[in-house]
Amino acid sequence: MSLWTGTGTATEIFVIGLTALLGVLLGRIEIHRIKLGIAGVLFAGLLLGHLGAHVGPGVLHLVRDLGLILFVYAVGVEVGPRFFSAFKSDGLKMNLMASAIVFMGFGIALAIFYIFQVPLDAITGIMCGAVTNTPGLGAAQQALAGQQYDATNIVAGATNTLSALTNGTATNLVAATGGKQGLASLSTNVMGMGYAVAYPFGVVGIIMTMLLLRFFFQVKLDVEANEYSKQLHSNRNKLESVRIVVSNPNLFGETLSYIRKTIDDELVISRIERKGIFLVASDDEKLVQGDIIHGVSSAESISNLDLKIGNVEIVSKNQVSGDLALFHVLVTNRKYAGRTIADIGLHRRYDANITRIIRGGMEILPTPDATVELGDSVRIVGKRDSMDDIRKELGNSVKELAIPNTIPIFIGIFLGIVIGSIPIAIPGLPAPAKLGLAGGPLLVAILLGFKARIGQLDFYMTPGANMMLRELGIVLFLSCVGLSAGGEFVKTFTEGGYKWMLYGAAITFIPIMTVSFVARLLKWNYLKICGIVAGSMTDPPALEYANSLAPVQAQSTAYATVYPLTMFLRVLLAQILILISV
Repeated sequence: MSLWTGTGTATEIFVIGLTALLGVLLGRIEIHRIKLGIAGVLFAGLLLGHLGAHVGPGVLHLVRDLGLILFVYAVGVEVGPRFFSAFKSDGLKMNLMASAIVFMGFGIALAIFYIFQVPLDAITGIMCGAVTNTPGLGAAQQALAGQQYDATNIVAGATNTLSALTNGTATNLVAATGGKQGLASLSTNVMGMGYAVAYPFGVVGIIMTMLLLRFFFQVKLDVEANEYSKQLHSNRNKLESVRIVVSNPNLFGETLSYIRKTIDDELVISRIERKGIFLVASDDEKLVQGDIIHGVSSAESISNLDLKIGNVEIVSKNQVSGDLALFHVLVTNRKYAGRTIADIGLHRRYDANITRIIRGGMEILPTPDATVELGDSVRIVGKRDSMDDIRKELGNSVKELAIPNTIPIFIGIFLGIVIGSIPIAIPGLPAPAKLGLAGGPLLVAILLGFKARIGQLDFYMTPGANMMLRELGIVLFLSCVGLSAGGEFVKTFTEGGYKWMLYGAAITFIPIMTVSFVARLLKWNYLKICGIVAGSMTDPPALEYANSLAPVQAQSTAYATVYPLTMFLRVLLAQILILISV
């Protein structure tokens, strides 16, 4: 009992650890394929806070902000590589749809604030909970705390707000918050309570929208899945293994070095077949009539190769015989990370050629200008006796890849905090906004994730390390949010806070239902719409449900496409909403 009722560092760490443990276990409970997920930590914190668990404000704020920074940095590094490509082609339309959901929800929150005169700290928390966006809540709380108002005034403002809720009238709410509220009268705890009240329907409302859309339009999941697969196949610029019979007489007697310069962006030559014998595709090898080139090309380039070289045949099985071998190597030697195929020059030192670069499940044509990054897997065709030397040179060490690369993480966090502290003047706001401890590290992490490296410094993070950092951060953050709000949560809910749930339901349901119906009327794929809705609300539990509808990648792809931009907008708009009070 001394750990529960005592004071000091041991007690505070014990309480936070217990909250995290119970919350993770609670989040794993599944009812009708729906789980609370990481939100279970928030509700565990509310419960323990209600039961009297106490953590000092200094430790609570430190752990909360540290967790927030770790979480958003990991998210940014993960989504960074695909952030800007998300605006290409169909991605632009999807991001416009998702942005419409974001801004419509923000407009509804503003309307509720002005019409019903809900306390601004409460409506900010409600908005973040209704859209299940934890970084937005963290950004708003940090923006509020960062205005350098006396902590006593903030606590007094929270007390007045709760007193007004007890009286239950809009007039008293305005009186308690001073009408056009000042930041000194707002409370981060009230934000946390608003978030917790609105969060459950935020998850349920998204799934309900998917169900209603499916019922109203009589959607057949197998038809939607087949249509998506057909569209994906027609649009995919995938790599193909090709076999080309050299019939262009202008190429007879020319070296492969000359051929590579002529078609370096269309074909990667792996080997030459001559009278049934496979030869290494070295630069000084000359083509003769009857040669067969084996290589890799993109599907869209095959017709050009047919004209330039000869008849092209797509092969499903790679033919390698004699003293040649086909093998994969994991690039873990940092000396080669960020360098081009031409710079690495593997074919100049060995009787071997890189024929594919595999990165994050994507195949990249290894043209001379293509870069290799840490963690890439490369397919190589070459002499068997050179395999060991090539593997040793490129690394091929999972152990080496697993070594923590901590320096870039702290550099990114440092730069993120600096950028997050820069005031940004926004027309219409009486006080400048800041990206804060959520937006600053998120923005820097997105840029670093996209850039991948600066000079000799690479920002690669293994998927396991990224997941660990992200989960640790969000668990610490939600534990502290729940503990800080738990003491007054039940009282707030029973004495007027139940209205907050209705406000949150409106912020959740109206935007996603409206945009979903419009998208479906425009003949968008239902599974893609589900992914857009889940991504616009940055809600993993909703994505899990959407993925369970059909065994295709439409939902996950749409989610990943809109997630980076909507995450950034959610973080920024949460701060704008709280700063309206100044």
